[in-house]
Amino acid sequence: MDTVLRDVRVIDGSGGPSYRADVALAGGRIAEIHRETDGGPRPGAARVVDGQGLALSPGFIDMHAHSDLALLRDPGHEAKAAQGVTLEVLGQDGLSYAPVDDRTLAEVRTQITGWNGGGPDDTSVDFSWRTVGGYLDRLDHGFDGNGIAVNAAYLIPQGTVRMLALGWDDRPATADELKRMKQLVAEGLEQGAVGLSSGLTYTPGMYASDSELTELCRVVARYDGYYCPHHRSYGAGALQAYEEMVALTREAGCALHLAHATMNFGVNKGRAPELLTLLDGALDAGADITLDTYPYTPGCTTLVAMLPSWASEGGPAAILDRLRDDATAERIRRVMEVEGADGCHGVPIEWDTIEISGVADPALDGYVGKTLAGSAAERGEEPWTTARRLLIEDRLGSTILQHVGHEDNVRRIMRHRVHTGGSDGILQGNKPHPRAYGTFPQYLGRYVRELGVLSLEECVAHLTGRPAARLRLPDRGLVRTGYRADLVLFDPETVAAGSTFDAPRTLPAGIPHVLIDGRFVMADGRRTDVLAGRAVRRTAAGRE
Repeated sequence: MDTVLRDVRVIDGSGGPSYRADVALAGGRIAEIHRETDGGPRPGAARVVDGQGLALSPGFIDMHAHSDLALLRDPGHEAKAAQGVTLEVLGQDGLSYAPVDDRTLAEVRTQITGWNGGGPDDTSVDFSWRTVGGYLDRLDHGFDGNGIAVNAAYLIPQGTVRMLALGWDDRPATADELKRMKQLVAEGLEQGAVGLSSGLTYTPGMYASDSELTELCRVVARYDGYYCPHHRSYGAGALQAYEEMVALTREAGCALHLAHATMNFGVNKGRAPELLTLLDGALDAGADITLDTYPYTPGCTTLVAMLPSWASEGGPAAILDRLRDDATAERIRRVMEVEGADGCHGVPIEWDTIEISGVADPALDGYVGKTLAGSAAERGEEPWTTARRLLIEDRLGSTILQHVGHEDNVRRIMRHRVHTGGSDGILQGNKPHPRAYGTFPQYLGRYVRELGVLSLEECVAHLTGRPAARLRLPDRGLVRTGYRADLVLFDPETVAAGSTFDAPRTLPAGIPHVLIDGRFVMADGRRTDVLAGRAVRRTAAGRE
């Protein structure tokens, strides 16, 4: 045996009762589980970790991560490793870096600078790949061939696929363009992606019709993958948007995973039960549905995402041209403030809920940590004037916190039988959302220990076994003999998120040890130099 985790409280990821045991590891897998009620000798090993007072669970799976470039830039990646995350799902919200050509890569780098960095002037990552398989190979290579901090799976981004096939036009795809998109999706799945994502409030993915999305989902279904939409509204049309995604995937015969499944803005306060009733009806009728949420009320995205979709047609250069034109900028303002832009989920924007969390240009740091209403008041101008200037000067690179959530909705949704955990963690910016560093200990500390919203065993299942089943992973997500030794040791009495809105990069407490393939990524609360992460690929049969 390589390692024995001695006398731990095993919370195995199934949702069943915990038990005490010695867990022995060998060759990167769980070799033996010796319960305290078992007879015979206890396992021994060269390394024995005293698990008194600690719980052992499978590694946490972040079902909605924005570490697409962070994993290639930061070998430590403590934001996730210190939380006990052993697998992240990338390629979210329909926008990422594969598949691309040279033109598309340049455009998407500019568009999602606020999510991932990687803008036109960023040389910290070598963008040498163009295909999904090439990107996964790059993750495998990691740092000097030693891998990456944690494992990563990838969703094919539908917006990037549309950008590659027909550009930024707001129009239906031709038959040839649809054929090309379906081919790109099939190729990405064959190369190891686990499914398809969309960002249906982001351009150009939002220009796709239901029939176009259904055709792409039929391809995903053939490979036993899943569709993960950021759907068309989390605000004024939220319930209708959820209904649209359920109907679309049922028509395609495709599994559905609802990204950051929230009910936000004043129009949706107290309406989580309506969403859950919709999902229960579909599940009872045979639909294959899961969802993820983060345990916080504010959201996080880019400032440019708030614009109406017509203002974003043509891509970043066209957006900036429209913002510089006074007449067009006034038209944008009216849509955002009076009518409700589709980029802001059909709800008239409330500038006092929009807090700048990061800027691409350090010269603009003075905006960070303030609402746009507050910054405007300091300057004696209207909020739109401030927002417009910031968008132009920061070249669309600004990120925001959007304070529009409701605690009751958050709690009700996280209790649901198909719920999983996802951080939606954007690591960029001077003042990122604390969910990037705190999601998983926040579940365990606040919502389990302090509030009792979930039992510990149930919560661990939401964060481990259930997401592994969605990803069709045959040997992850449970503490079982023969399974990969991707494991977390934490103290149920002290585990807590350290990150706050004022100090968002503070690491959590109460998670001393994290292992990937039996190797200690975190030991005694400190990041080791181990790079045990790799790309987690799937095949047509749904296995790595």
